[in-house]
Amino acid sequence: MAGKQRKPKSKCCVSKSRCERCPIRMLKEGALPAGYTVKKRKLVKAKTKKAAAKKLDRAA
Repeated sequence: MAGKQRKPKSKCCVSKSRCERCPIRMLKEGALPAGYTVKKRKLVKAKTKKAAAKKLDRAA
């Protein structure tokens, strides 16, 4: 499993010593998969500029 990247947990367990799959730790290290970010200690899909523009286009 040396070459594989571990998937982050969907929610941070709030342990003081961050676990290996903690989304907050992975975000800080830059190890989160592309298209994901962390909000309120939860792993969420990141909105891209394309998706935001498409949403605005539909609203108009």
